[in-house]
Amino acid sequence: MEVRAVARFVRVSPRKARIVVDLIRGKSVAQAQEILAFTNRGIVETVEKTLNSAVANAEHNNQLNPSTLFVKAAYVDEGPTLKRIRPRAKGSASRIRKRTSHITIVVAPREEA
Repeated sequence: MEVRAVARFVRVSPRKARIVVDLIRGKSVAQAQEILAFTNRGIVETVEKTLNSAVANAEHNNQLNPSTLFVKAAYVDEGPTLKRIRPRAKGSASRIRKRTSHITIVVAPREEA
């Protein structure tokens, strides 16, 4: 039984968010929370909030024990890009792309073999 949580339209570029999400993929929830606590990136708060939401969904909706959960999948998709214009020399303009991300974290209980 997998449970997921999605944070949509997060105002950070997907490339920056993937750096943090790659750190926690495949780890246990406790280990992932520990890694996020000591990672010095701006997006960490949002990733941690999404991870905690996935754990709460698993605990509340599916009665799963949080200590047995691990991060089965974690990925970042590109959201819509806000396009802005910056004035440049000689009356020209350049485009500024303000990128957004959709962060998805899937947790599942680890099967004991």
